[in-house]
Amino acid sequence: MNTFLDYLVVLTVAAVLLGPSLYWAARERRLDRQIRAAEQRAQVPRERRHPQRRSAPALRLGGPSRSPHGRGRRHHVTEA
Repeated sequence: MNTFLDYLVVLTVAAVLLGPSLYWAARERRLDRQIRAAEQRAQVPRERRHPQRRSAPALRLGGPSRSPHGRGRRHHVTEA
């Protein structure tokens, strides 16, 4: 039983000492990947990134008018 507890103590100390450094190493690798991806996106010309964008919005004809926030019909106040 003593041998088991000794191994358990050694593994616990190793986990306490190595855990934070392994966490930060993984975090740094993730950040590096994100930075590289952002740099690659910045190098791609704007026309290739968004070919579907138009210079003017398409006009919708007919149908109910919508508010700018997409909450349904606008309520117009009419004076009688």
